[in-house]
Amino acid sequence: MSLKEKLSECDRELPKVAAPAANYVPYIVTGNLVHISGQIPFINGEKMNMGRLGEDFSLEEGVKAAEACALNILAQVNEAVGGDWSRVKRCVKLGGFVNCTPDFTDQPLVINGASDLIGKVMGETGKHARFAVGASSLPLGVAVEIDAIFEIET
Repeated sequence: MSLKEKLSECDRELPKVAAPAANYVPYIVTGNLVHISGQIPFINGEKMNMGRLGEDFSLEEGVKAAEACALNILAQVNEAVGGDWSRVKRCVKLGGFVNCTPDFTDQPLVINGASDLIGKVMGETGKHARFAVGASSLPLGVAVEIDAIFEIET
């Protein structure tokens, strides 16, 4: 089953590849790894999920923001492999930042939104190492930013 079919089963679709918001590239392929720059929860350029967890958003809304980041990550990987998902061996690592109040401690549950979606569409090869931390602010005022590393066949 293709990535698009697996996403469709989850009632999701691959968004357009997000352009960089500053002076960086969206991904780098080095050796057999694809390093995906931090992705924010804008889908097809539409601003969404602006604010802080524990102040402006519920946990459930934070999870949805993380899912949007994961969709953007998958779009970048898709671009990196020219749409050939047979080259993608596994998701190696996700790094999650949550814009939150000092007393908010559910960062891992927020980032589960991304981990769960990647696991659903990639199966066993979607299991990854991860970190989830809180931040007092994030670029453009978004609620979540997530970067990733994937292993591919070269």
